[in-house]
Amino acid sequence: MLPAVLVAVAAIADGQAAHHFALDALLFAVPFAAVNGIAAFGRYLDARDDAVVALQALLSAAILVLLLVSCEARSSALHGVPPLAVSSLVACLGLFAIKAFVAAAPYARRLAGLRPAKP
Repeated sequence: MLPAVLVAVAAIADGQAAHHFALDALLFAVPFAAVNGIAAFGRYLDARDDAVVALQALLSAAILVLLLVSCEARSSALHGVPPLAVSSLVACLGLFAIKAFVAAAPYARRLAGLRPAKP
């Protein structure tokens, strides 16, 4: 959850033209995303038959790669933010949204099955 918050803070900072603060937020998010990816891969190794766990591990790895791409593109830029850094940041936010949707889907199915008690 902390990497998602830091990426959102970086996106907001980019919108406010605070590009150095956005780079700092993304660099701070990288180790947390790496730990999240390692933990997701460990859960996948424990439950290889579960497709949801496999998807979460794959999304965690993709998020880490996109974070690294965005940090690299920003660190080598002289003025402003390169389009690659912005697009990878937006893709990272999209992957976080997909991860949240996949994690919340079982609970939504459970809520859909609830019926009110008869009076």
